[in-house]
Amino acid sequence: MKLILKFNLVLIAVFLIGLASSYYYASRLAQRNARAEIQENARIMMESALAVRAYTNSQIKPLLDTQIKYKFLPQSVPSYSAVEYFNNLRKSFPEYSYKEATLNPTNLRDRADGWEIDVVNHFRENVDAKELIGDREGATGQTLYLARPLRINDATCLRCHSTVESAPPTLIDQYGAANGFGWQFKEAVGAQIVTVPYTLPQQRANSSLRSFVYLLVGVFLFLFVTVNLLLLILVVRPVRRLALTADQVSHGAMDAPDFATTGGDEIAALGQSFNRMRNSMVTAINMLQE
Repeated sequence: MKLILKFNLVLIAVFLIGLASSYYYASRLAQRNARAEIQENARIMMESALAVRAYTNSQIKPLLDTQIKYKFLPQSVPSYSAVEYFNNLRKSFPEYSYKEATLNPTNLRDRADGWEIDVVNHFRENVDAKELIGDREGATGQTLYLARPLRINDATCLRCHSTVESAPPTLIDQYGAANGFGWQFKEAVGAQIVTVPYTLPQQRANSSLRSFVYLLVGVFLFLFVTVNLLLLILVVRPVRRLALTADQVSHGAMDAPDFATTGGDEIAALGQSFNRMRNSMVTAINMLQE
């Protein structure tokens, strides 16, 4: 097996090992970055919902409080405003969702179901829990959900949710007397849940990973060609010339020209040593013939 072939086999093996290791760690890093981006998107959605709730509670609700005597307007409820805001947002981003999942809601569209009940119960069982993050398989693929508890920290909320008797009659007219009552102060009655798809961040992560792999392969090919050219010019060709001269001398051609040496590298030193050895052999043979 030729020297350059052996060298190339070792070089390719080292590259494949390096590529596999780099791909493994780059893939893990890309997935971590994608998940961090998804969590950041979820938190932005959650903070947006909180901002809408705060705006409704501080500016819209006071304007509509007097209307509750004549007609209950759900627009005065912070949770209703937040859900409506995200319903409009979903027209452009249908994969994203927001829900104020409640075990016993006044508005039945907020009723927790399936896995949402487990999320609410988590906050009911863990009173110090502030946030819950998890993954689930949705209709559009894998999604990440971020949830925060809905606790009754404002006693004024019990005006509409403690007992049927204390609730405004217009609220009963709007939603009936079967749901949304019996809430307790400091109780976790539900959870704000936002879901964010993995699709787009994962696509970006996979695209970046492919670009990284293509870059590695391109760099390797460039180095592979460059190293082979240098090896051919600086090592293989001089060694071949030296081997040809040595072969001629071994067959008795003592008048073969000296091996041309230039520079001060190891190949040049080897050529100079070979020339001295050949000259010494010629001198010795001539002395014997005399």
